[in-house]
Amino acid sequence: MTDSSHENVPSRQRRRFPGISSRAYEHPADRSALVALRKLSGFDTVFKALSGLLPERSLRLLFLSDSVRVSDAQFAHLNAMLRDACYILDLEKVPAMYVTQDPKPNAMCIGLDEPIIVVTTGLVELLDEEEMRAVVGHEVGHALSGHAVYRTVLLFLTSLALKIAWIPLGNVAIMAIVTALREWFRKSELSADRAGLLVGQDLKASMRGLMKIAGGNHLHEMNVDAFLEQAEEYEAGGDLRDSVLKILNVLPRSHPFTTVRAAELKKWGESRDYQRIMDGHYPRRSEDKDTSVTDSFRESASHYAESVRTSKDPLMKLVGDIAGGAGDLGGKLRDRFTGGSGGPNGASGPTGGDGRPTD
Repeated sequence: MTDSSHENVPSRQRRRFPGISSRAYEHPADRSALVALRKLSGFDTVFKALSGLLPERSLRLLFLSDSVRVSDAQFAHLNAMLRDACYILDLEKVPAMYVTQDPKPNAMCIGLDEPIIVVTTGLVELLDEEEMRAVVGHEVGHALSGHAVYRTVLLFLTSLALKIAWIPLGNVAIMAIVTALREWFRKSELSADRAGLLVGQDLKASMRGLMKIAGGNHLHEMNVDAFLEQAEEYEAGGDLRDSVLKILNVLPRSHPFTTVRAAELKKWGESRDYQRIMDGHYPRRSEDKDTSVTDSFRESASHYAESVRTSKDPLMKLVGDIAGGAGDLGGKLRDRFTGGSGGPNGASGPTGGDGRPTD
């Protein structure tokens, strides 16, 4: 299903963003991770090879034959949301969208030449209209950002890695690229969450949707503030051992943890950047070709530096301390892991008269 005329677009009171560039909502970490991915040894070679080999036609036939294609005749309310999202983000070609039978709530945007949006029955049955509108906007954001191509490569390589797991070196090489792709894709989800908010323009609905994905259809048992407190506790709690466990827990995932997504989106939804977009001040696609790569790198670096500076995670605080010349690395590592003071009378190590570590 494709359409460039935007006919039958439902009435709305939401703001529209003509010519908006994906740069307007892309999370700096998304861009940084994509740059790092492209620099990974062997990625360009693998990507170019797969671009010609991936069975995209087969993929389309699979969904066409075994899922329900969204249209005016089938899942009409989703079709209206899809057209609405494309209208708001000014995506001229409306992607094909399918509903597939799967009790697990999920959605994805895949495809090399043209994006395909797929949502599961579990997700459709879980969310109300405004929550679902944010999800559809999320997937349209993936399409506008060009994420579908890399997502398709990730799905293919993940499947391939399982098939050749018995080949040690081959599997290690593929898993290196899969790990980098997953790292990027987790960051790209933060960008798409922002696109979903621009489409739905209802932060509370976006928060409700993320809570439901985490805890099911029991809103009467959940509370947004308490849910966000979980994200705060997750970031700040524990010591360096917990920081390492967080990294290990997230590595196999394609999405960030739901509480983290909610906290990130709430922060952006209440920011001046979001308000400027809502006021009509945002970068246009027509300006993309003139965008400075150096400026993008600088913005990403600035974001990471600020993230490290303000993070309450023990590992990030340690990194910030080291970068700021905070002193005895060995003592800090020992103290963070053991919770002890590391020396007599609470001292972390031998110091000079001015309190600085001695040589």
